[in-house]
Amino acid sequence: MKLDGKTALITGGASGLGLATARRFVQDGARVLLFDLNADGVAAAAAEFGDAAAFHHGDVADENAVKEAIAIAQKRFGTIHINVNSAGIGGAARTVGREGAMPLAKFEHIVRVNLIGTFNVLRLCAEVMQLNDPTTDDGERGVIINVASIAAFDGQTGQAGYAASKGGIVSMTLPIARDLAKRGIRINTIAPGIFETPLLAAAPDEVREPLIAITQFPKRLGNPEEFAEEAAHIVNCAYLNGETIRLDAGIRMPAI
Repeated sequence: MKLDGKTALITGGASGLGLATARRFVQDGARVLLFDLNADGVAAAAAEFGDAAAFHHGDVADENAVKEAIAIAQKRFGTIHINVNSAGIGGAARTVGREGAMPLAKFEHIVRVNLIGTFNVLRLCAEVMQLNDPTTDDGERGVIINVASIAAFDGQTGQAGYAASKGGIVSMTLPIARDLAKRGIRINTIAPGIFETPLLAAAPDEVREPLIAITQFPKRLGNPEEFAEEAAHIVNCAYLNGETIRLDAGIRMPAI
């Protein structure tokens, strides 16, 4: 699928990987609906793109909020061809720590946002995508890109909830690809390593340097533009389906 003339719904679109992806997609001729919990941030982000963008704020795990975002995209741009799910949260806590067992509510919240929220958005976007006219000779109607993390494979101490949520995204990629094959919709997942997000940009050297030290090559943190480039590649490469791609410069995270 070519990005030119297509519409993408991007969660987490107010900053970081989501905003970088929106910039790349608009550069290549797409229109974007930015969805984010940060109302002011997502409005400011959308303003950068003028008529090529619309926005809505809300919780990715809230069915009604996502339906409202989709309705805005349909009214403004006609339909949705691409869905990128980059909204997510962290939250470190040991299973049992000095103050006792990890609060169940904390685990549930991480899984609700990262895993349930991702599935909620993609299922509703896919429902719209299946009605699109085919965009290729293969009959492609839509592309979904989920965002996991290397924590799905290398979860560190205190990352039980986060690793579980991202591991779930990895694990559901293939069955969803099988579910949506007859609808002409592809789905792939990117599992990023350590990227130059606003959080890490403000981190001191004693936090950043050890992370850089355990990358293989190149010896640096990832640029959000490189994530966006991979997302664009997934959209453009019609034979890529049901796959999880580690985008991490060969990093393997230690236990701590």
